Amino acid sequence: MKESTLAPEPVVQEIHTCYHCGEPCRDEILPHDSHEFCCEGCKLVYDVLKENDLCQYYAFDDAKGNSPESTYYQGKFDYLDLPDVQPKLLEFTDGRQSRINWLVPKMHCSSCIWLLEKLDHLHPGVSGSVVNFPEKKVRVSFYPDKIKLSELAELLTKIGYEPYISLNDVEGKAGNKWNRTRLYKMGIAGFSFANIMMLSLPEYFHLGQTSEDQNLRVLFSALNVVLALPVFFYSASDFFVSAWKALRGRYLNIDAPISLALWSVFLTSLYQILSETGPGYLDSLTGSIFFLLIGRYFQDRTYASISFDRDYKSYFPVAVAVLKEGVETRLPITDLRPGDHMIVRNRELIPADAVLVSPQAMIDYSFVSGEAEPVERRKGDTIYAGGRQSGTAVEMEVLRRVSQSYLTQLWNNDAFTRKKEDENQTLAARFNRYFSSIVLVIATLTFTYWMYTEESFALAFTSFTAVLIVACPCALTLSATFTNGNMLSLFGKYRFYLKNAFAIERLAKIDTVVFDKTGTITLASEAEVTFEGEPLSADEQVMIKTLAAQSSHPLSRLLVQCLPEVTLSRRVLSDFEEIEGAGTRALWGRYQVQLGSARWVGIDTFDGDSHNASRVYVSVDGLVRGFFSIRSKYRPELAQSVVSLREDGYNLYLLSGDKPTDQSYLSTLFGSTSRLFFRQHPDEKLAFIQKMQKDGKRVLMVGDGLNDAGALRQSEVGLAVSDDVNNFSPACDAIIEGERLADLPRYIRMARAGQRVIKLSFALSLVYNIIGLTFAVTGNLTPVLAAILMPVSSIIIVLFTTGATNLAARKCMKK
Repeated sequence: MKESTLAPEPVVQEIHTCYHCGEPCRDEILPHDSHEFCCEGCKLVYDVLKENDLCQYYAFDDAKGNSPESTYYQGKFDYLDLPDVQPKLLEFTDGRQSRINWLVPKMHCSSCIWLLEKLDHLHPGVSGSVVNFPEKKVRVSFYPDKIKLSELAELLTKIGYEPYISLNDVEGKAGNKWNRTRLYKMGIAGFSFANIMMLSLPEYFHLGQTSEDQNLRVLFSALNVVLALPVFFYSASDFFVSAWKALRGRYLNIDAPISLALWSVFLTSLYQILSETGPGYLDSLTGSIFFLLIGRYFQDRTYASISFDRDYKSYFPVAVAVLKEGVETRLPITDLRPGDHMIVRNRELIPADAVLVSPQAMIDYSFVSGEAEPVERRKGDTIYAGGRQSGTAVEMEVLRRVSQSYLTQLWNNDAFTRKKEDENQTLAARFNRYFSSIVLVIATLTFTYWMYTEESFALAFTSFTAVLIVACPCALTLSATFTNGNMLSLFGKYRFYLKNAFAIERLAKIDTVVFDKTGTITLASEAEVTFEGEPLSADEQVMIKTLAAQSSHPLSRLLVQCLPEVTLSRRVLSDFEEIEGAGTRALWGRYQVQLGSARWVGIDTFDGDSHNASRVYVSVDGLVRGFFSIRSKYRPELAQSVVSLREDGYNLYLLSGDKPTDQSYLSTLFGSTSRLFFRQHPDEKLAFIQKMQKDGKRVLMVGDGLNDAGALRQSEVGLAVSDDVNNFSPACDAIIEGERLADLPRYIRMARAGQRVIKLSFALSLVYNIIGLTFAVTGNLTPVLAAILMPVSSIIIVLFTTGATNLAARKCMKK
């Protein structure tokens, strides 16, 4: 057989777009109400909006609606009405009105906001809805006696905004993503700092020497103490708690020297004010706390809208259909027990290890093993959790509870309990540890010198406190805090989403990059499809596409996608038959059309690993016309990314759960076949990362599937590749959009540039500290002047780090 094109000659067709979703109408055009729609789902949403007088939706410039999920079926959300489930999801209820806050990943523009806030127009049971667009959430208030929770979910799904509900939500473990308390602490510190500065102006300029002025001075000092107390004991409490925990662990973290400096300034200020020997340094104290809190709040808020800490429960369905005495009911998967019979429909995830009761099933294990092709299973076979059923619904008998299934063993590995973020080992912590010790020695020597040479306790104590104030490590802490905080924001701007600031430093140190294959460097929904055999006529292409559209098999869906110019026929196929793992057949008029394996169409040959691609054979009326060769399509950004990483000197490896394919192409990219590893199970991927680390390598693992979770967690930096950042990724340190994979080398350079900025800001702080110390140890710098200079130095550090990181980011990301 010879290779040919799919169509004998190109056909130019007018492209019609769907009135609702804006997508091209590729398969068929559904005219309705003077508009054109691509599918029944979009047509249904339009009818719902028109019926409720909400067609103003289409007046928005960015109005591109969502089609309802094809996986929706009647009764899908019935489990939401279960008495054990509903109370765990609701934010509030008093029996008459309830409120729920749902994550809606498909929300994407202003028209979505408008429509979601008009839910009360779609159903009288909804009293109101408010959208939180940055977090992709909608808070809905409703009357439970007029609309059930399941009906509310169905209403959202029918207009294209199916809510995402995970097992973690039902267990009530979806924690707050960022600490709002820090905002309150920052506000108190800023208010007190501004007022103390204002009340201290007479002291700065030595104004007022009369008795009345002295009385005002005492009053202002008392007010300063009152303003400083909540800042010191409330706003700065996080620093003290962190420092105390570090001391209990017998090490100095970055907050230990800060706490010492703050306590010294606070106690010295109280002594001077109460003894009337000076004005104290409460302005410097509150200002330093304020700037430190700004930096840390900036870090927290940068990645607050992204959820990273997810385990297997985030992927599993909340409930599953169970047969009890022949009646199908919905049961939370946490209540599944051995012996229960569950029904798993097409494309549903299998939540627990089970034995197949139905005659046969096709299980897609790409979610767990990475293998792209479904595996055929027969009655009595054990099917492990994490697979997806492909085809008609099947019945299974539960073997083990969800918490004891094979899939959950990934999260019992030590890699998931190991804490990557060792704050004591960060660049700022290491620098501050030595710097603080040196400052303490200098302050002590200064006090001793002036005490014994001048025999003046006042001069010695003044010089001692001036040294501590002018050399306070606050500016050094701000260097790392503001640099990393701004870097997090810049990474997000360039669509690289890091979990926290610690990940930046680890990313800057990696020397080895390990790639997963399926779904990471390949496109999950695309493939290279070619036809080998006798040229197919236009009618034969229509036959093939129409027959393939009747099957839910992944290869059939890819065949449908690869024939976009061919129009689906509305002809009703007779004698349709599909044998899972073999193929499909049907009568097209008087012709019998077959699609499937070689043996299915009558070719006695083995179709195994000898091919680098999957094959779907075509037979028309008993005559084999050829086969479609379906090969995984690699991301167009892959070659550029891998070549750039190799040029930068990184060690590159490929780990894949799939069978060996395209080895010649991949070995060219990665250097040699010795760097390619196929048929790797999750525990083998994890072991590979551990071996690299034992050899002294710092590993960046790039993956996407649940089977990569152990390796992602074990590596220094786990990077999840997603074609939609609203999709839920396994436990990882960062998320990158698939189309930005080519920028991976630039992101690493950017992380390294951020570390250089921190070091430069440290140097700038040291220059300031050395100059200040020179005056402080000689007794020529008063604590008041030191108190004024410290916030100034903090502002300079903030301006420098912000400007330097912005400049470095533009330089690194320049194409």
